[in-house]
Amino acid sequence: MDPRYASQIQRCETQLNGFFREVLSGVSTDLTRRMLPNKWSAHENLAHLARYHEVFLQRINRILNEDKPVFGRYRAEDDPEWEFWRQRSHRDLLDRLATMREQLVLRLKSLSDQDFQRGGVHPKFGEIQLSQWFEFFLVHEGHHLYLIFQQVRMLQQPASGD
Repeated sequence: MDPRYASQIQRCETQLNGFFREVLSGVSTDLTRRMLPNKWSAHENLAHLARYHEVFLQRINRILNEDKPVFGRYRAEDDPEWEFWRQRSHRDLLDRLATMREQLVLRLKSLSDQDFQRGGVHPKFGEIQLSQWFEFFLVHEGHHLYLIFQQVRMLQQPASGD
């Protein structure tokens, strides 16, 4: 396997576990509380990451089975499944995310270099190879992990005036 793809897979294997160990381990605050007006809570960001794993696995399958499939922009608010995912418990989301992450890693490890070079069409970025979709997935995930980190830290700060 091309070292670039192997490196992406390695990041995929370790990014979530390290984050959860460092940021969410032992957190006892209410992750559903929105700390910033009109912004998702830590729980909602976690639900989005879990749901997006399903979406990304579906996109991988389409890229592998269709000739340059065209994808719409994914917006949780437009997803009929979003409310279902948003209502799941914190523990259920973490468990499902871990299971889907294993499925994703196994799927990616089964791909050939030629598979990583197959393309799909993104509404903003145009035609991009699966390896670039994967990079986009990892960067997108990192953005939401940052938002969760930010929310958790805000929840753990003492209220002003204490």
